[in-house]
Amino acid sequence: MTNVIQLKNILLKYGNYTAIDSVSVDFREGEFFALLGPSGCGKSSLLRIVAGFVDPTEGEVLLDGKDMTNVPARLRPINMMFQSYALFPHMSVEQNVRYGLEMAKLPEAEIKARVGEILETTHLSSMARRRPNQLSGGQRQRVALARALIMRPRVLLLDEPLGALDKKLREAMQLELKRLQHEMGLTFVVVTHDQEEALVMADRIALMKAGRIEQVGSAAELYERPASRFVADFIGRTNFFDGVANDGKVGVQHLGELIGDVEAAGPVTYSVRPEWIRLFNRRPVDYDNCVEGVVEEVNYHGQGENVMVRLPGQPQLVTVLKPANEMTPATVVHGGKIWLAWNGRDARILSR
Repeated sequence: MTNVIQLKNILLKYGNYTAIDSVSVDFREGEFFALLGPSGCGKSSLLRIVAGFVDPTEGEVLLDGKDMTNVPARLRPINMMFQSYALFPHMSVEQNVRYGLEMAKLPEAEIKARVGEILETTHLSSMARRRPNQLSGGQRQRVALARALIMRPRVLLLDEPLGALDKKLREAMQLELKRLQHEMGLTFVVVTHDQEEALVMADRIALMKAGRIEQVGSAAELYERPASRFVADFIGRTNFFDGVANDGKVGVQHLGELIGDVEAAGPVTYSVRPEWIRLFNRRPVDYDNCVEGVVEEVNYHGQGENVMVRLPGQPQLVTVLKPANEMTPATVVHGGKIWLAWNGRDARILSR
């Protein structure tokens, strides 16, 4: 797949503060790419460097192999949509959408054709005469998208585009964004701090921490094969046990030896996701790892229960996902003893 944008050794400093620290990453033709990470990790600054709103201290921005590092934002075939949407309140939906084409002085016939096409694509045709204050949050977001897409950019940048929406609408718009990106075949680059949002929408994700990229890969790669404890902790939920790897096992104080795919030796973090752990009232057979603990909390969430278990000598409670449709459910009682079991192939061994 062809790289549309390549960032090479991007460094951004504000005085003695390093906002982005030697980041290199590429965005491919027709993919949905997510820059993910906690607040202050540098993801929005990186997006603004791609857009041309911020100049890097060092490094290169290449578009289709050409150096665009010093090219002004208005001359780049890139468009950016902000969280605020920035719609003109005195203009109708149609007027907002056609504004960019009018500024580009395109022929009226072409403007009408392109506006009609994009309003239909974004399901806004019936709202063309309304003003922004007559629209819902999701509708305003689609207007902002239509206004950005009508310029036919090579790349569309989206900075926390769904942050102002409620949970149900945000989930619906995630699918809508993915549909539009797929139908139009454009490269979308979205900044988000919401890991579920990135997992749903993105073909690839770059997880950032303190101005650096911790790992780049598909949602499945980051979830199933995290490169570090930070990645495992940020993407989804997991349980950690600190121990020492030796002879293919991890020794954990008070728990004994845990089996996993152990290659290294020395201090490691043993990670196992809540959904891979099974609960039993008696010690089970046919599992690589079995430990006994005490039930501290049970939280019902519709699709099942999160069971919080205290294990001997462990500072943190272990979370176990107990699905509602589990065929042979264990009896879980607050304060009662319970066995936790999982197989070594489902654990991940992370360096410390």
